[in-house]
Amino acid sequence: MIRSILLIATMTAIPAMALAQAAAPTGERTPAAAPAAASKLKLKTDLTLSRDIVGFGDLIAGLSPQDAALPAFRAPALGETGTIQVNRIVEAAVKHGILRDAQELDSQGVAQVVVTRAARRITGLDVEAAVKSALLERFGFDGRAFALLLDGGAPSVVVEPELTGDLAALDLNYDARSRRITGRLTMPGSAATRLKPVRVSGQLVETTEAVVSLRTIARGETLKASDVTIERRPRDAQFNDVIGEAKAAVGKVAKRMLVAGSVLRSGDVQREEIVGRGDIVTLFYEGRGIAISMRGRANEAGAIGDVISITNPQSKRVLQGTVSGPGRVNVSPQGGGQIAAAR
Repeated sequence: MIRSILLIATMTAIPAMALAQAAAPTGERTPAAAPAAASKLKLKTDLTLSRDIVGFGDLIAGLSPQDAALPAFRAPALGETGTIQVNRIVEAAVKHGILRDAQELDSQGVAQVVVTRAARRITGLDVEAAVKSALLERFGFDGRAFALLLDGGAPSVVVEPELTGDLAALDLNYDARSRRITGRLTMPGSAATRLKPVRVSGQLVETTEAVVSLRTIARGETLKASDVTIERRPRDAQFNDVIGEAKAAVGKVAKRMLVAGSVLRSGDVQREEIVGRGDIVTLFYEGRGIAISMRGRANEAGAIGDVISITNPQSKRVLQGTVSGPGRVNVSPQGGGQIAAAR
């Protein structure tokens, strides 16, 4: 009979383990239960939540809806990140009857789970917009031409991630003479700002338009229109040399490295020099029905339109000419006598 069973098993390709389980008496199948390891519950090692409670379903994949809904731990504060030790997760799951022991959970070799509480961060621009809106509404003051310099910098504020509205002023005090501002702001619908309103204090300062670099520009690099933008920046005592129009910067060469977000000043850029000091150039003269060209050495560097001096290597005479292209300098008709003599 046993030979028949073995023969049938071989012909029908029944797995040996399944055959052993069928032949073993009830109660002796524990050693053959190894395939159950493939159905272990799997631990989630990194998660982001918008709630203040971490449920078992957030931590362990594959739970029933009832077990997944059970609360396990308190989540970190808004915008913060924390960790939960795996052994604590196992202890809590065993206590709630979700696991029998640690062997039922595939921890993926980690010792702790990283939990991040999602949040929306309030920026200095959010605060400034709320203050200016309140100034217009309550005092009739249009602050668009001013910037708000906050005491101590922008506050660090986070609110619930689902809130997309604007900050609103609970109260605001404004001194028109000193342009000082104090007040409290809140985010409608936010429990965080309801319990702890955003306190602001600062001063309005006059602004002016300035060219700002959008990326870091290396020394010697030519600026393109896509490299700069116009922003309003606070006016200070050193603001006189700030470049206020994009056309005054585009096409110029950076004299130093320009960091992204920096305000450009007239000394930061220069016209692109197409003739270098010491370069051999061709000197052109046209006038009175004649055209003359000669070779010379540039005594100074220059961009298109610059007037530079050139020395004739043979006669050592120094001439003045206008840079008109790469390696090309034009001399005006008034200098015709000098050119003829130099040649």
